[in-house]
Amino acid sequence: MDRPRYFLPSEVAAHRTAADPWVSFLGRVLDLSPLVTRFHGDVLLLPLLESAGQDISCWFDPETNDVLRCVDPQTSCVRFCTPRGRFLHVPPEGPCSDWDSDIGEPWWRDPLLEVGRLTTKSRWIRVINTLTSQEQLLEVCSEETMKEILQRYLRYNSHAHSYTWKFDGVILDMKKTLSENGVPDEDLELDQLRLDRDAFIPAVLLYFNDDLTEG
Repeated sequence: MDRPRYFLPSEVAAHRTAADPWVSFLGRVLDLSPLVTRFHGDVLLLPLLESAGQDISCWFDPETNDVLRCVDPQTSCVRFCTPRGRFLHVPPEGPCSDWDSDIGEPWWRDPLLEVGRLTTKSRWIRVINTLTSQEQLLEVCSEETMKEILQRYLRYNSHAHSYTWKFDGVILDMKKTLSENGVPDEDLELDQLRLDRDAFIPAVLLYFNDDLTEG
């Protein structure tokens, strides 16, 4: 299987319009645009559109990956728990003549809507070009390899492939993550010591290879 793409919470949050709604839940990132097209005007879309760009894991049971259920205090019956209001593919609480139970897979189980995974933790690094002395602060996913991080950096330097990436004098393996390359994540320790994280962001140094053929 192809390696999934990882997203930062801020990248999911950028897709918060009715025309381009994304959500994340239980580590997955879904693009709900096809639902908007298919069910345009359906009132059951409203809770999804109102939550566009947000993480909605609290709507789901992490053990079943299904919508949370609760006991109705009035009827003592088990029902779906939807504090933001009933949404698409959630059945009504009681018998209903306009509910089609033959919906197939609900949207939250549809693999075609999934665009990637939500990072379990974002990290900040300083990327320093030793040739130009330019420094760029970059937020990345902890699961990303250096090659994937390089793709993020291309917007700042289109010739990033023409550099050797190093940390603490050691050439980084571009197929490995920051942690696998020995770039420590000291956020937890810094928080315990009550030190400013921004003062201890690790620096990755780029050394020019004298080759601009790699764009």
